[in-house]
Amino acid sequence: MLEISHITKAFNKGSIHEKIALNDLSLSLADGDFVTVIGGNGAGKSTLQNAISGVWKPDSGKILLDGMDITDLPEYERSKYLGRVFQDPMLGTAADMQIEENLALAARRGKKRGLKTGITREERENYKKMLSQLDLGLEDRLNVKVKLLSGGQRQALTLLMASMNKPKLLMLDEHTASLDPKTAARVLEITDKVVNENHLTTLMVTHNMRDAIRHGNRLVMLHAGRVVVDVAGEEKQKLTVEDLLNLFAKASGSEFDSDRAMLA
Repeated sequence: MLEISHITKAFNKGSIHEKIALNDLSLSLADGDFVTVIGGNGAGKSTLQNAISGVWKPDSGKILLDGMDITDLPEYERSKYLGRVFQDPMLGTAADMQIEENLALAARRGKKRGLKTGITREERENYKKMLSQLDLGLEDRLNVKVKLLSGGQRQALTLLMASMNKPKLLMLDEHTASLDPKTAARVLEITDKVVNENHLTTLMVTHNMRDAIRHGNRLVMLHAGRVVVDVAGEEKQKLTVEDLLNLFAKASGSEFDSDRAMLA
C-alpha cells in the first residue's frame, strides 16, 4: 500500500545549520499493516509523515501509494487518499463548527460539492451511529461546537473524521501525547477498533515505547533519518522495553537518547 524508496531530505542546505532529517530512508507497508514508529528527538518521525502528506517534497527518492507515484503530487491533491490525526487536539477540526458540521466536511473531502441541503436526515442518523461506537456520548451532542469538547473527545472525533472515508493510509502523529494517561489509553482503544474494523493501513508515530510494542502488528525505530529496527508478528509481541533498547543499541551503535520515550 505504501512504498517509500530512498528518500532524503535536508533542511537549511548549504548552511552551518544544515540538518539531514531523512537519510536514504526506505520503508514498505503492506495493505492492512498497522506500523508503530518510535525514535529519539530529531530521528525523523514527523518529518517522514510530512513527506508522505506532501508538506514538502523530498530532495531525492520516491513515494508510491497503492501503486501511484505521489512524490510530486501537491498536498491538497493527495489529501483525499490520506487521513491524519495530529498531536494537538485543536488541529484537525473546525473549533467553532458543530460536531455534525465537522463530520459533514470530512465526509465530503475529495468529492464534488453541489448546492444541496447541507446535512440530510440520513447523514445525521449515520453520524449518530458512528459516534455511538466511540462510547463517549457524542451521538447525543451533534449540535455542540467542537471547541467545547474535552481533549480526548476531540481526538476521538478527529480519528473518526480521518478514517470515515477509509483512506489508503491513516497517519497518527503522536495523537495521544497531549492527553492524560487514562484518556490516552481510551483513545488508543478506539484507535485499535477503528483501524481493525476498517482494515486501515496505518502509520502511528508515538513517543511511548510500551504503546509502540502493545499496538499494531509491526514496529519501526528511526535513528538519524533511517530505519534501524523493524520487527513484526510474534517477534514484536514478545518484545519488552529492555529488548527494544538492546535492539536499538545493536543496530545504531548508540544508546537511545529519549527519556520521554523510556519513562512514558
